[in-house]
Amino acid sequence: MTSRQLAKRIAAAAADKKARDTVILDIRGKTTIADFFVICEGDTDRQVRAIVDSIEEACRDAGVRPLSVAGTDDASWACMDYDAVIAHIFLPGERTFYDLEGLWGAPDSERATV
Repeated sequence: MTSRQLAKRIAAAAADKKARDTVILDIRGKTTIADFFVICEGDTDRQVRAIVDSIEEACRDAGVRPLSVAGTDDASWACMDYDAVIAHIFLPGERTFYDLEGLWGAPDSERATV
């Protein structure tokens, strides 16, 4: 599975739990930490956790496991590291504050259509 395919799988799994404003951000050539960020948000901490669970299940079904998952305790910003793809699941205020799209260059992003 390519990193783009994995990013799309993650975006689709987030959409299954009604994640809002999902963006796949292509960061190839800007850093070596990953090829793509998938950024989305949930309305509540419970929804953020449900999105994380959905992503883990969809990726596990494809034989892919995260290297690390962080932030699910307070669930204001959960981060899932799949090596070439890093998923960021935010509460709306946290997403605005950290502005990953602005930091990493929103013109290279695509709205996930799943």
